[in-house]
Amino acid sequence: MTVAVFTFVLLLGNVLNEILALMVSGQATLGGLAGAIGLLVPFVLVFALPMGMLTAALLVFGRFSADQELTAVRASGISLVALITPILLLSLLLCGVSAWINMDVAPRCRVAYKQLIAQMSAKVTGAGLPEEVYDKDVPHYMFYIGRNDGKLLKNVTICHIDKNDSIDSKIDAESGEIVHTNGTVYVNLYNLISWDRMDSGSWRQGTNSFGQLELKPNESHALDDKPQVSDMTFRQLQEQLRELNRAFSLPHQANVKPADLHKELRQLNEMKKDVTTVVLVQMHRQVACAFACFGFTLVGIPLGIRAHRRETNIGIVMALILVLIYYSFMIIAQSLQTHPELTPYLIFWLPNFLFQIVGAAMLWRVNKGV
Repeated sequence: MTVAVFTFVLLLGNVLNEILALMVSGQATLGGLAGAIGLLVPFVLVFALPMGMLTAALLVFGRFSADQELTAVRASGISLVALITPILLLSLLLCGVSAWINMDVAPRCRVAYKQLIAQMSAKVTGAGLPEEVYDKDVPHYMFYIGRNDGKLLKNVTICHIDKNDSIDSKIDAESGEIVHTNGTVYVNLYNLISWDRMDSGSWRQGTNSFGQLELKPNESHALDDKPQVSDMTFRQLQEQLRELNRAFSLPHQANVKPADLHKELRQLNEMKKDVTTVVLVQMHRQVACAFACFGFTLVGIPLGIRAHRRETNIGIVMALILVLIYYSFMIIAQSLQTHPELTPYLIFWLPNFLFQIVGAAMLWRVNKGV
């Protein structure tokens, strides 16, 4: 029941945020609304499952302790660990279900949901350049667009790929725009920093206030079917990471001094970290979030026994506080994905270790009667 309640609440937030406006404007039908909600269920279920397990553990064991039933169980010779073992096994099973949903089902449903919303709103992304996508489908180029509202671009990264399938130049621009002129698509870039690999193997850095890139019509739509990094399945993320590692591998160069080769390798690795960290953040997020059910259950059981209150409001408040603490780490890690030097993908594992260690310690103390 608690899982159903949280699923409904999370679905309601997404429906009010994106679909309600389409319903009011007449762009969405009831059938489209039902389809969109169905596609959102797996996406919100990975959050509703651990929240439901935590709330249920707090309420059930809080009432269990308040009614002195725990004392009766112990008097019968049954330890607390033996009593909660089936619940912990259930939470581990739900971790497996969450991993499957988070790593495969939810990303696919999220992509289908966005496509459905785009069809209902008749929104077309300008020049076939979707947000948060590293892609090599455009010949000789690899793009990353931080934000794209159909014309204006933010946080643009463009890498040129040479005949050896390696990066020989890279451009980072603060902003850009899509311009259509006589059937040709241009990408105008503003406030950019460029890196070009010299014949000696070293990299030359330059800055400019303006730059322009031409995209042929048949090339500008090559990215349409590529999902965002945040909407990729785990296998797609693995393939994306392999492509990036290949693109930033050091090509064979004859007659290059060891000092120059070491300098080029160091510069290439620094640029590779910038683009691979975003992919690693999503991979670790999908795996780490799957363990939330076990950590929440491990904390919720002893905390519910300690609180031993009959009021359900207290249990719900404690559950919300713990949920905020857990997912605040996720938000921080996600916000730091553009700072590879901080290894933000490791932050996803901190709440799991924290909740499991604290939960195991609290459970040991409650079992010993301390």
